[in-house]
Amino acid sequence: MNTLSNPGNFTPQSDPWQELRALTEARIALGRTGGSVTTAEVLDFRMAHAAARDAVLTPFDPGALAQEIHHLGAPTLPVTSAALTRAHYLQRPDQGRRLSPASRAALTDFALGQPPVDLVIIVADGLSTQALSQVPPLLAVLWPALQEAGWSVAPVVVASQGRVALQDEIGEILRARLSLMLLGERPGLDSADSLGAYFTWAPRVGRTDAERNCLSNIRAAGLPPDAAAARLMDLLTRARRLELSGTALKDETPAPVLPTPKE
Repeated sequence: MNTLSNPGNFTPQSDPWQELRALTEARIALGRTGGSVTTAEVLDFRMAHAAARDAVLTPFDPGALAQEIHHLGAPTLPVTSAALTRAHYLQRPDQGRRLSPASRAALTDFALGQPPVDLVIIVADGLSTQALSQVPPLLAVLWPALQEAGWSVAPVVVASQGRVALQDEIGEILRARLSLMLLGERPGLDSADSLGAYFTWAPRVGRTDAERNCLSNIRAAGLPPDAAAARLMDLLTRARRLELSGTALKDETPAPVLPTPKE
C-alpha cells in the first residue's frame, strides 16, 4: 500500500517556527498560500507600513509637549531648526542639524549673563512624533534624579524639525558641559514609537557621531522609559566625571536577565 495516499499514517509534527515567533516581533514564520504570503500577513504589513508613515508625517505639537514637561517641574525653551517645513526637513537633513536664524538669536540672547551648566536636554520630533510619548515618563524619572544629584540643568529645549546634531549648536550656545538629545527614531515596522537618546560631552558644532553615545529603542516593548532614565543617569554621571563621551565611554550597566524560554 502507498502510505502517502493513506491519511491514517500521517502524524502531524509541531512547528518549531511558531515557538520562535512567540519570542520576537520580527516577521518570521509568515506562512504561505501557494507561492504567496497569506492575505492576513500582507494586510498586517501594509498596516505597519502605514503606521510608520504616519509617525513621520504626523504634525508635531511642541506647545502640548512643553506643557507636559512643565507639569514635571522643568522649564522649557522653544526653538526651530533651519528646516521650514516637514518636506524640507525630510529632503534636506543638513537643515535639521542647525538652528533657524531666529532661534539662534533668541537662544543667544537667553544665554547672555547665564552661567555654564552641567547639562542641557533637547527634545525633538526627529522622524517620529509618536515617539515623543516616551519623553514625559522618561523625564519623570531623570529630571528629579538630576536635581537630587546637584546637577545644574538648563531649561529643556523643545525643538521642531530637529536632527541629532542640533544638540551640538544648542549645547555650545548655552555653554553646557553635556547635551542630551531625545528624539523620535526612524520608525520601523511595528516600532513607530521608538525614542532615541544621544548625549555628547563638550558639545560644539562639528562634533561627529563617534563622539556621542546613544540609547535606542526606548519604548514599552523595548527599553522602558524608566529603565532608560536610570541608565542615562549612570552614563551621564560617568561622562561628566571622565569628561568624555562617544567610543571612549563604555556602557558598563549590567545586562538584564532575560527569562528562559519554556520547554
